[in-house]
Amino acid sequence: MAFKRYLGAAMSSLLLTGPAPAQTVEGPAVTACRSTGLVALQAQSSEITGLVFDAESLAISAADTKVEDVAVKTVILGEAYIERKGAAGKADRFVCLVGEKGKVLLTFFTAK
Repeated sequence: MAFKRYLGAAMSSLLLTGPAPAQTVEGPAVTACRSTGLVALQAQSSEITGLVFDAESLAISAADTKVEDVAVKTVILGEAYIERKGAAGKADRFVCLVGEKGKVLLTFFTAK
């Protein structure tokens, strides 16, 4: 009987605990990175029509650091599909740095 009670308590605690994400895939920092990244890419090539982040590859980390005297509050890493004329090719890697008040400081894309 004590084992059943212990097992029930253990199962309940597993259901109640778990990682609490700092931000969801649809959070404001991700949205800001996507929109500013798309604008930057479109400035380089008029063929680019869209930008899709691979939600499963995103690593969103809270940060408390600086680049010189500029505060970095969030770092987002992952894979993105750059759409050209409506079609997406293979995934590119990206990094996005977000500062205070959700301001995107850097969005950088590179081929795998």
